[in-house]
Amino acid sequence: MDSHTHSVQIRRLEVIETGRRRRWSEDEKLRIVMESLQEPRQASATARRHGLSPSLLFTWRRAFGAGRAAASHPAAGFVPAVVIPQENRASPTGATGRMVIVLANGRRVIVDAGVDPAALARVLDVVERR
Repeated sequence: MDSHTHSVQIRRLEVIETGRRRRWSEDEKLRIVMESLQEPRQASATARRHGLSPSLLFTWRRAFGAGRAAASHPAAGFVPAVVIPQENRASPTGATGRMVIVLANGRRVIVDAGVDPAALARVLDVVERR
């Protein structure tokens, strides 16, 4: 009964290649996602056209939507405010109008009263993304 375990029956071994995992660049992913969003119900057709599974395309679409939503709508929330009594404030002649902005990720940005609002908005956008 155990004779088959000691005999060599295999004379030829074939290696069947199942394919390699493809690497998609961020630009290619974005192009494919944008193509799938052109018309309703185009995700599966777009996935077939590019030779990828629909589930992978939906994963890319979710990631793209989350990134786009985070960039366009910063998280709203409460920030602590500290009220300084009148006697502890700096004199008006030495006041610089300094402002401390505490972001949602815990970072602080300190600016002077003369800061350009457009430049401040660009800086805050960059700091929030990191």
